[in-house]
Amino acid sequence: MEQDTGKFRIIVRNRKARHNYHISTTIEAGIELKGTEIKSLRNGKVQMADAYAIIEKGQVYLKSLHISPYLYAGATSHEPTRTRRLLLHKREIRKLEAKTQQQGMTLIPLSIYFKGKLAKVELALAIGRKKYDKRQAIAKAEADRRMKQATRKDMGR
Repeated sequence: MEQDTGKFRIIVRNRKARHNYHISTTIEAGIELKGTEIKSLRNGKVQMADAYAIIEKGQVYLKSLHISPYLYAGATSHEPTRTRRLLLHKREIRKLEAKTQQQGMTLIPLSIYFKGKLAKVELALAIGRKKYDKRQAIAKAEADRRMKQATRKDMGR
């Protein structure tokens, strides 16, 4: 699932995030990885369907991110679903903590990508959508798609 967009090489995207949550803001964070995790990331062996971020003791942690063990690691392989620390400035962490506590927002990862040689996570402050909100979002997207198709047909004549 690798895409190369200039300086960024997207490894994985959380496709369900935009469907299940209303995203208010996004922020870029580094990931603290160990040993063979970076090699598995480069091979695209990562799943982030159930991943989320929490703030504990002034640090941001990414939980439930599954990075498969590196095939050629042997006995020194890493634990696939361990909690990983995200690298942010203290003022950014304080802002995120205030918003998650006061407004009932959640921190979810949208994508993991390489920026040069560094692995980065795109985190989003999001509010969960109700079932009827999801249906409305799907209906709106479908209506927009139909309008674009209709304008393309008119332009072609």
